[in-house]
Amino acid sequence: MFTFIKNAFADKDTRRRIFFTLFVFAVFRLGSHIPVPGVRVSAINTFAESGLLGLLNTFGGGALKRFSLFAMGVSPYITASIIIQLLQMDIVPKFTEWAKQGEVGRRKLNQWTTYVAIALGLVQSYGIALGFNRMARLGLIANPTTTRYLTIALILTAGSMFLVWLGEMITRSGVGNGLSMIIMAGIVAEVPKELMGYLQRHLVNGGDHAMTNMLALAAIILVIVILIVIIVLMERAQLRIPIHYSKKASGARYSAHLPLKINSAGVIPVIFASSFITTPQMIFSFVTVDRTNPWMDFLVQLFDYQTVYGVIFYTVLLIAFTYFYSLIQVNPEKVAENLQKSSGYIPSVRPGKDTETYLTKVINRLSGVGALYLTLIAVLPIVAGFFWNLTSRISLSGTSLLIVVGVAIETAKQVEGRVIKRRYQGFIQ
Repeated sequence: MFTFIKNAFADKDTRRRIFFTLFVFAVFRLGSHIPVPGVRVSAINTFAESGLLGLLNTFGGGALKRFSLFAMGVSPYITASIIIQLLQMDIVPKFTEWAKQGEVGRRKLNQWTTYVAIALGLVQSYGIALGFNRMARLGLIANPTTTRYLTIALILTAGSMFLVWLGEMITRSGVGNGLSMIIMAGIVAEVPKELMGYLQRHLVNGGDHAMTNMLALAAIILVIVILIVIIVLMERAQLRIPIHYSKKASGARYSAHLPLKINSAGVIPVIFASSFITTPQMIFSFVTVDRTNPWMDFLVQLFDYQTVYGVIFYTVLLIAFTYFYSLIQVNPEKVAENLQKSSGYIPSVRPGKDTETYLTKVINRLSGVGALYLTLIAVLPIVAGFFWNLTSRISLSGTSLLIVVGVAIETAKQVEGRVIKRRYQGFIQ
């Protein structure tokens, strides 16, 4: 570990990228503490950490509780990404065509993703301002008018898109995937405060139950360590498919392997599933819902993973996004095409369509294992809360651990790759 850090900071370019990423984190944390003008933040302290609002508050590093410039986080952009990727699946022919055009098509899709994110951000931020003001009994916004709500919506949407831009800057000039790094920074920023709060409530002020609470804290820490070990092992596990290459000129053959991760989708399914649930749940939180209507009551429970229906729906989303994103990450059609162009083949499998079919089957089998792993890590803590009445904060949950550890592993791999690349370049020169 220390050797890795030493090598990373020894390389000038990698060191510059790490410091740039830390600078962006500092900007993110600063913006998370700047409240939107004209808002009484103290009016939302009583409900900003409950249920869905607690989830959004944790992912945003406490920005929602402070109703800051970054209260929306990157949620609108993630939701827009889900919509655009789903529309590429032969739903909108133009999007499907762009998806096959390489870098040019990817830029067009990213542009449309931004447009959809801005539209979603305006609607969602207007709903947050209106809903929070109602939940705070009209004590959040002074002199609430349509113009004031629209102004707040514009400020929150601009803050969200600025965060997206910061994420892109991390991707280009920093280390790791920018949006994932922003989400991870928000989660990590809340952990020390929540640990101190837990110690204060259950140990310092625990009275006769202090010893029991201390044992419970030790058990929680042990479970977290075990989960981290499982996540690290699963994120690094891979299946190596043998590949043979033949040189047409000499007739010689040499072998290599195609590494396929057990969980090719990484933490994206967890982020997507969480974001997919938050928007409807937020709407239900801000409007008056007739819970006596069986269908409306069912919908409310469906988009709340603190209920049985919500856990089932959340599990289905995790499995579906795992299969969906794994095929996007690997893309058997392109892999088979590239193998055929480079005179490569899988033993006992014909090049071309047969190779694509074979890789699709292998990826689907691996995705089954990956989906089971993601479901166990993300859902089991929620299910345990049903049986043992646990009230642990979301930043220490399985979902957050998956995001933090998964992003940390991918970032470490990227840093290690850059260091090795720079060494090879220096050796050649």
